[in-house]
Amino acid sequence: MAFDEPQNDERTAEQKAIDDWLPITSSRNAKWWYSTFHNVTAMVGAGVLSLPYAMSELGWGPGITILILSWLITFYTLWQMVEMHEMVPGKRFDRYHELGQHAFGEKLGLWIVVPQQIVVEVSTCIVYMVTGGKSLKKFHETVCPSCKEIRLTLFILIFASVHFVLSHLPNFNSISVVSFSAAVMSLTYSVIAWGASLAKGPTANVSYGPRASTTSGSVFNFFNALGDVAFAYAGHNVALEIQATIPSTPEKPSKGPMWKGVIFAYIIVAICYFPVAFIGYHTFGNTVDDNVLLSLEKPNWLIAMANMFVVIHVIGSYQIYAMPVFDMMETCLIKQYKFKPSTKLRFTTRTLFVGITMFIGMTFPFFGGLLGFFGGFALAPTTYYLPCIMWLIIKKPKRFSFSWWINWSFIVVGVLLMILAPIGGLRNIILSASNYKFYQ
Repeated sequence: MAFDEPQNDERTAEQKAIDDWLPITSSRNAKWWYSTFHNVTAMVGAGVLSLPYAMSELGWGPGITILILSWLITFYTLWQMVEMHEMVPGKRFDRYHELGQHAFGEKLGLWIVVPQQIVVEVSTCIVYMVTGGKSLKKFHETVCPSCKEIRLTLFILIFASVHFVLSHLPNFNSISVVSFSAAVMSLTYSVIAWGASLAKGPTANVSYGPRASTTSGSVFNFFNALGDVAFAYAGHNVALEIQATIPSTPEKPSKGPMWKGVIFAYIIVAICYFPVAFIGYHTFGNTVDDNVLLSLEKPNWLIAMANMFVVIHVIGSYQIYAMPVFDMMETCLIKQYKFKPSTKLRFTTRTLFVGITMFIGMTFPFFGGLLGFFGGFALAPTTYYLPCIMWLIIKKPKRFSFSWWINWSFIVVGVLLMILAPIGGLRNIILSASNYKFYQ
C-alpha cells in the first residue's frame, strides 16, 4: 500500500482528477536531491545579501550569536515538519495548513496557518520583485556606467516579464530545472560576495560601532536586524509542499529522502550565510549597504556577474514561493467556487498574481525595511515557533522533558522575534518613504 494511493482511498473520480491537476499533488516522482535544491532556492535568496547589513545593526557578539542560533533553531523546526508530514499512517500532510488543521482543528487550523502562510509567500514574492529589479539596475550601471540612468520601476517591470511566462509551469517538478539553476547561482554569488569582500579588505577608517547616532535608533535597528535574519531562514513555508512531491510507501516513507536533502541544503546554507555575513561586515563595517553587492564596486565584471546571478536565483525563488499560492488559489476556486480545472483558469489566476506582486514591488521598493518587517511579522511564526507548538500538541512530549523544554524555549524566542522585528522594519520603511518619490 502506498501513501500516495492508499487502498481505502475514499476520493471520488472527480476529486482524484482535481488532485492530479493541482500544483502540489499532481506529481510525486521527485528524488532526494530535488529536496536539496528546492530548499536551497527557498532559503538562500535576498536574505543572504542583507546579512552583513544585519550584522552592522547587531554588532559582532550579538550578530554571530543570533545567526548561529537561528541556523540551529530553524534546522530543528524543519526536522519537525519533515517528521510530521506522514505522522498519520496512510495520510500525507501535503500542505502547511493541512498539518495545522490536524493540530488545531479543521477551522482553527485554517485561520491560524493560512493567513500567515499567504503573508509570507506573497511578501517574499514582492521582496524578490524588488531584489530582481535592483540587481538588474546594478548590472546595467556596472556594465554601462556612461549610459543614461533608467528608473528602478522599469527594471522591476523587466524582471516581472519573465514570471508572466514561467508562472504557467504547472507544478514543483516542472520548475526543477529553474530551481536547480537558482540553487547553483545562490552558492556562486554568495562566494563572489564574500570572496570579493575578502580581496578588498577592510575599507579605510572602517567602523564597527552602531549605525545610528542615537540610542533609540540603535534599538530600532537591532529590532530590524532580527527581522532580516528571520527572513534569511524562510524555507519552512514551502517544506511540506516540497516533501509532497517525493514518492512514499510504508517501507520507504518520504521523510527519508526529504531529510537527506534538507541536511545537504543546510550545509549549503551555512557555506553561503556565515562567510557572507562575517566577511561582508568585516570589510565595510557600519557603512555596508542593505544589499552587500551594492557596496562592492570593483572588479566591475565580477560585480556585474554576481548581480546577474542574483537575478537568475530570485527568478527561481519567486517560483518556489509562488507555487503554494497558486495551489491555494486554484484549490479555493475549484473546490469552493466550483470552477472547472482549465488552462484558462490557471492563466488568469497566475497572471493576476504576478501583476499584483509587480505593482506592489514597484510602488514600495524599500528592500531593507521590507525584509525586517515581513521577516518578523510573518516568517518568525511559521519558521521559528509554529512547528514547535504543533509538535507539543501532536506528539505530546512529557512535561519538563528535554523535548518539552527545547520546544517552549524556541516558542519564546519566536514570539519575541515576531513582536520586536516588525517595529524596526516599520520604522525603516517610514524613514525610507519620507524622502521617496513614487515610481522614481
